[in-house]
Amino acid sequence: MSIKVKDVNYVYAENTAYEIHALKDINLEIPDGQFIGLIGHTGSGKSTLVQHLNGLIKASSGRIYFNGRDIHGENFSMKELRSKVGLVFQYPEHQLFEIDVLTDVCFGPKNLGFSREEAEKKAKAALRMTGMGEEYDKSSPFELSGGQKRRVAIAGVLAMEPEVLILDEPTAGLDPKGRDEILDQIAKLQKERGITVILVSHSMEDVARYVDRIIVMNHGEVRFDGMPGEVFRHYRELEEIGLAAPQMTYLMHALKEKGADVDTDVTTVEEAADAIERWLKG
Repeated sequence: MSIKVKDVNYVYAENTAYEIHALKDINLEIPDGQFIGLIGHTGSGKSTLVQHLNGLIKASSGRIYFNGRDIHGENFSMKELRSKVGLVFQYPEHQLFEIDVLTDVCFGPKNLGFSREEAEKKAKAALRMTGMGEEYDKSSPFELSGGQKRRVAIAGVLAMEPEVLILDEPTAGLDPKGRDEILDQIAKLQKERGITVILVSHSMEDVARYVDRIIVMNHGEVRFDGMPGEVFRHYRELEEIGLAAPQMTYLMHALKEKGADVDTDVTTVEEAADAIERWLKG
């Protein structure tokens, strides 16, 4: 078991007039190698939760375990944790600060104690994995497009070879082509390297297409947790908390109501096409 969250609560500005109970009795188990979608409306607690997983925020109560060890326990190395649980923030410029792209991506491996040569080797491999060619190595990260900045930020985390990759809205503000390129690359990395990926997203279409499991947050609590088809069965309840299901979910339910014997648990265009084809042939 990679990560276990047990009875976690978090209160912002505790014991003040601005107190907010951001997380309420969160219990989760995140196994190795799973691709997870974390969804919820703005203010639901998604970003607060993922910042607990690599120790950026400490729970007001409860425990978080990484590979069976309490991350706030005695003799636990927070530096080691953050090398194993990498977090890419929603705004990549928050993570870019060096004079050029290669130097920026080298920062993590060098901070872990690797030599300059080893750090550069890991940085270049990570940049190529995220689709950033050698021609960008000496470019200023601040002169890149939004999509390129996101790729560099992701590479900066991948260069540390994490076991868990957390992406907080990695495609926010990107056009459809850029969004698909980044998510396709992440899905490929997840399969090839067997890492755990936690994708925080507002896009139900993206979540349905890529993840194995969906966790739905609402007002600091876990409302649903299951496979995409299972979670999107509750599309009416999702609408009540300010979310929606993928368009294919609504299409298949509409066909079912018209008498078509189709599987309403499908969530992607490809799955819907197969289900409709089977119904027509049947």
